[in-house]
Amino acid sequence: MKKSRRNFIKNLGAGSMLVSGSLWNKAFAEEYMHQHILPFELRYSASDTIRLGVIGCGIQGNSDLEAALKVPGVEMAGACDLYTGRLTRMKEVYGADLYTTRDYRELLNRSDIDAVIIATCDLWHSTITIDALKAGKNVYCEKPMVHKFEQGQKVIAAQKLYGKVLQVGSQGISGVDYAKAKEIYQSGTIGQLNCIEAVNDRQNAIGAWEYSIPTDQSPETVDWDRYVGIMNKKPAYDPKKLFWWRNYRDFGTGVSGDLYVHLVTGIHYVTGSLGPARIMSSGQLCYWKDGRDVPDVMTTLLDYPATETHPAFQVTLRVNFISGAGGAGSTKFIGSEGVMTKTGNGVKISHSLMSKAPGIGGYDSLFTFPQGLQDKMMAEYNAKWSEEDKKRPTREGMEFVAPEGHNAHVNHFNNFFETIRNNRPNIEDATFGFRAAAPCLAANESYFKNKIIKWDAKQMKVIK
Repeated sequence: MKKSRRNFIKNLGAGSMLVSGSLWNKAFAEEYMHQHILPFELRYSASDTIRLGVIGCGIQGNSDLEAALKVPGVEMAGACDLYTGRLTRMKEVYGADLYTTRDYRELLNRSDIDAVIIATCDLWHSTITIDALKAGKNVYCEKPMVHKFEQGQKVIAAQKLYGKVLQVGSQGISGVDYAKAKEIYQSGTIGQLNCIEAVNDRQNAIGAWEYSIPTDQSPETVDWDRYVGIMNKKPAYDPKKLFWWRNYRDFGTGVSGDLYVHLVTGIHYVTGSLGPARIMSSGQLCYWKDGRDVPDVMTTLLDYPATETHPAFQVTLRVNFISGAGGAGSTKFIGSEGVMTKTGNGVKISHSLMSKAPGIGGYDSLFTFPQGLQDKMMAEYNAKWSEEDKKRPTREGMEFVAPEGHNAHVNHFNNFFETIRNNRPNIEDATFGFRAAAPCLAANESYFKNKIIKWDAKQMKVIK
């Protein structure tokens, strides 16, 4: 254990790039290691093993499962999907004896499953989550936590009623880079926060959700009736609406629920905010005209009012699925004295400080005044402000990069399992998850109804 601890600190120093002026220190590294890394080194008895089921074996379900099984003391116990080919693949990967089913309720009824991953289309998130909590299962639910506003309070109530762990799957906030960003923000080094610009752009068909569709799809290999079972108006069989579900409002939440929610989650985590008061969206279906009914270019403005924990600030969110700049993402926290940019697995800080003196002359109205008055005003200015007051002060920036091998996704699952085992605090519980999802749902509401949405972040409800 001690050797691993030393190696971690050593690797952390080698894998992190820091320039002078960095806020990084050994104490931060050791504290983060103690809270987040050491559990990876533990070995659990059979009685402590967490047996995991996955509901929804698509891209994210597989990705989640791969990350989860890297955490010690976790075993695969069952899989559920509506396409038989994915269940076949689960058995190929995890063994022919793996329990599989098309009916998630059968999986929830199994006593040998302790926790479930819910990685279905957004339509089913709240229904399966509540059923799983009621069945005594701990829940890792993919974002967004809910498909509709009215589902949020129901999920929160279910988590409280049944007393099980619920964690939402916006995994980035479990990264050491986000922990560092939060620390830097709280230090005040960028001054008073006033604006945030967050972007998640793509430029490829797969990134725009035109995923491969299995050539053996049919009403025989797909349980379509179960897929649309909770809908009031049940559409006819359409493989795109299963395999490309993110493109359709009936099943998904578009760019907002898929990508905005990561950005909003990070913003709330770093600033400690409960959410915005006003949301307004604009956008278009620009390029990916494949039958989808959601935009592929979208921009949203969110107004965050001043609270006891942060000043008022404005957030601009953008997703562009046909960005000529290529795929890129970043969140810029802009303050009065600098900018903190969260990008990839790192954080950059740059500073621009104003002089104490307000300035005079140059591109100023002074030259439009009579010469005598100009001279008098210049003399008064120079008498009031010293040469030092007229200079812009400087402050060194910094760059932090997460250590090589650090995996926020794995760490997010480690946090989930440690919460189950040891009742550790859970950052992304049902309340946090709804407060992150709601502004994204509001962004869609604003876009499709062409109006400003007012949101009560404390009470978590739309203001009519």
